[in-house]
Amino acid sequence: MQELLEGAYDLHVHTGPDVSPRKLDDLDMAERIQKIGMKGFGIKSHYFCTGERARIVKKVYPDLNPIGALCLNHTVGGINPVAVEMAARVGAKIIWMPTFDAANEMEYMFNQTSYEELPPWAKVQFELSKQGKVQAGITILEDGKLKPSVLEVLDIAAKNDLILATGHLGKEEIYALVTAAKEQGLKKVVVTHPTFSSVNLSKEEQKELAGLGAYMEQCFGVITPHYGIDWDALYETIRFVGPENCILSSDLGQTSNPYPDEGLITFVTNLHNNGFSKEEIKTMTTKNTTFLAEG
Repeated sequence: MQELLEGAYDLHVHTGPDVSPRKLDDLDMAERIQKIGMKGFGIKSHYFCTGERARIVKKVYPDLNPIGALCLNHTVGGINPVAVEMAARVGAKIIWMPTFDAANEMEYMFNQTSYEELPPWAKVQFELSKQGKVQAGITILEDGKLKPSVLEVLDIAAKNDLILATGHLGKEEIYALVTAAKEQGLKKVVVTHPTFSSVNLSKEEQKELAGLGAYMEQCFGVITPHYGIDWDALYETIRFVGPENCILSSDLGQTSNPYPDEGLITFVTNLHNNGFSKEEIKTMTTKNTTFLAEG
């Protein structure tokens, strides 16, 4: 099934160097995906802009399209339009709303015990919490409306043709953001791992958000009951939402998980073995991701 990844992008990869230990670094990832004919990958750090890292990868692997990104967590000033502007200027393409610093994620993480093993970012959060260094969770809403800084980020994203991703926001925030993005003319909006336990969007909600113009990012790394969904439920979800409204990402790079390319190969193989056509899978791996990364 490797051919189903030819020309594809993985827009959600946790490579190193990073704050947490990673299974591979940016150059390792580039070497691996080039061997199987993939076109590029999005470099995700929860902590820092990766636009500069992407440019170094491009110099070493000129035939690939490594994509820099920025997560709007406290480490970059939260919802910080200046950070977004600078990320765009250095060539970053993906802007994630807050992830581990999202109020929604912090409330979930500090008030439940269902994680079989804490994600690397959660381990860091708990370490900081013990040191009294965790700041208040970030929300994009104030009195039920998007904060002015969020609207400014949307404007910068629209002007620079950036991919806007929802991170670990809650449902109300996601709906408000996707609606506003549509009103401001953004064409590249991604709902980040909508089946993840702290996000937990139903298939009906995902289809509704897709109707507002957002792509649903189905991630290999969260296909486990501990993180929100199993394989059979995911097949049902993708069928209901429609492959034309989904992209496939690995969300891998953690030391205990498979390599991102291995995860994607398993992903597409399982989909094909469970009734999805090669054309439907290529729509999710290649057509939709290429539009986001290049269109």
